[in-house]
Amino acid sequence: MIFDLHIHTNYSDGLLTPQQVIHLAIAKKLDGIAITDHDNVDGIESAVQYSKTKNKIHVIPGIEFGCIFKDEEVHILGYFIDYKSSKLKEITENLKINRVKRGIEMVSKINKLGMKIDIDEVQLMAKDNYIGRPHIARALVKHGYVSNIKEAFELYLNRGKDAYVERDTLKIDEAINLIHTLNGIAVLAHPGILKDRRIIEYCINIGIDGIEAIHSKHNSKDVKYLLNVAKLHKLIITGGSDCHGELIYGEYLLGKYYVNIDYVPVMKGRL
Repeated sequence: MIFDLHIHTNYSDGLLTPQQVIHLAIAKKLDGIAITDHDNVDGIESAVQYSKTKNKIHVIPGIEFGCIFKDEEVHILGYFIDYKSSKLKEITENLKINRVKRGIEMVSKINKLGMKIDIDEVQLMAKDNYIGRPHIARALVKHGYVSNIKEAFELYLNRGKDAYVERDTLKIDEAINLIHTLNGIAVLAHPGILKDRRIIEYCINIGIDGIEAIHSKHNSKDVKYLLNVAKLHKLIITGGSDCHGELIYGEYLLGKYYVNIDYVPVMKGRL
């Protein structure tokens, strides 16, 4: 059973609705997907309900928490979580409020750099007051200040750049513990892009359940290294495209990076 376990919708910084994601996944002949929006679960219910009308695809409820550790962004994926939990709702609402404040500050910094974009325009690109850096990047592309989203991040929006603003996040152990409290499985997202690979060991020591070995930004050397780490520490191996709904060389990433969940019994058993 082929699953893409890392997908974003327009409820965070993706472009596609949950329904569009499901249509695309079916067209790609996937057996299942995980909706893993950043710091929120608002798109899961509609995805789950819509998938039931199709009888062709499984939807795993998930989330991707962004954390800061040793001056790096570290992302923790949660799978099979109780996405209706009141505790989770309270935490994600606070994270969303902070994202909006941060977005306003970043737009202000961009304007001070001589580029004119409007926060209302950025919010129109987002959903339910969720503002992520990709929304700001898309506004910069729209106005011709940069040629693509990658350039926007490299020049202005990455940590240490002139328009970057730090945001409140959960600590790594808090994210892992919360996922476990929600009866979920905690997985270290795209560890191959971490500058300091000692962070992988740190996450293992504090109770991560698995690592995302297969990812659109991992090369073959990364994958081999991460598979060996997973085997050594008896960790779950997952994989996904990290699709945000953008066309890459004319194609969606969704479904191009995946795992066969038949080989992940702890996850298959929960379907």
